[in-house]
Amino acid sequence: MAPQEPRTGVAPAASPAAGGRQVWRRLLARRAVLAAGLVIVLLALIAAAAPLLGAVEGQDPTSYHNDLLDSAAGGVPTGSLGGVSAEHWLGVEPGTGRDVFARLVHGARISLLVAVGATLVQVAIGVLLGLAAGLGSRLLDQLIGNTTEVMLALPSLVFAISLMAVVPSGFPRPLLLTLVIGLLGWAGTARLVRAQTLGLRQLDYVAAARLAGATRWRIARRELLPSLAAPVITYAAVLLPSNVIAEAGLSFLGVGVRPPTSSWGQMLSGATTWFRADPMYVLLPSALLFATVLAFTVVGDAVRTELDPRAAARLRVGTARGTAGPTADGPAPGTGTPGTGSPGPSGATEEATA
Repeated sequence: MAPQEPRTGVAPAASPAAGGRQVWRRLLARRAVLAAGLVIVLLALIAAAAPLLGAVEGQDPTSYHNDLLDSAAGGVPTGSLGGVSAEHWLGVEPGTGRDVFARLVHGARISLLVAVGATLVQVAIGVLLGLAAGLGSRLLDQLIGNTTEVMLALPSLVFAISLMAVVPSGFPRPLLLTLVIGLLGWAGTARLVRAQTLGLRQLDYVAAARLAGATRWRIARRELLPSLAAPVITYAAVLLPSNVIAEAGLSFLGVGVRPPTSSWGQMLSGATTWFRADPMYVLLPSALLFATVLAFTVVGDAVRTELDPRAAARLRVGTARGTAGPTADGPAPGTGTPGTGSPGPSGATEEATA
């Protein structure tokens, strides 16, 4: 017997019955998703092989090359395009002479690791608290719900800046960024998981497990988590580009990664005073940051559409309506009275008749 539908007013949980292979096949069939996925894979490979790429070029991200700077012009790199040469593939930084290519590839490692780590922290805390609220007592549900509302109402940027400023400088900044972004951003995941849990616990197979004497932890682990996988993965895919921007923004404001560690946001912060003298120093980290956020956003939106049957249905209905809309000769086919070939009355005529 198929599980009964949740009660009216409770959002039904996304069904995992579609199968991972079908979802994967449909995602690969989209050209935009395939291109975005290739960009993400390429960035991940660049981040993983950053020391090797720096060794191939023969440069590292911390060495200064003052001989490549024009001191009379205030430290602008000599040569064209910011000092591009066979030794420095993307030129050198103005004012310091550090190799731009080496700093970009090492910055990719920081940006991606912080974004992925913060997303994992957000998902872990959100799933645990959401399940506790959905399966626990009314008092626990109210306590977690009020805490979630407070976290959603907090100005996250202000609190992140404050936390980053008060922590001692000896603490690893990438790890601190990961923890701060993750601890301030779990509330959305908790609210989603709680809503899905309230709908799922009304189904027959969960009630049967409860009557069989299963503990709440076993029900959450064996019965609920498989059904929660699709919405949680969908939400995590949407969180990733937001966390990339958060890391870049905090580093841009000077409270994130600090020199000599490289980060795209930190490079943009230093490039604000050189955008006229050396435009390439601004464009390169900006282009990489834009490409990363765009790729994660495209993949996240596609995953959301494929794993959420309601979103896919809305997309199909909207496309069908746009394709079979009214024409100059009259209403679109199929909009007439059911069972007849004559067009039905318009909405305005029905209202006037009523």
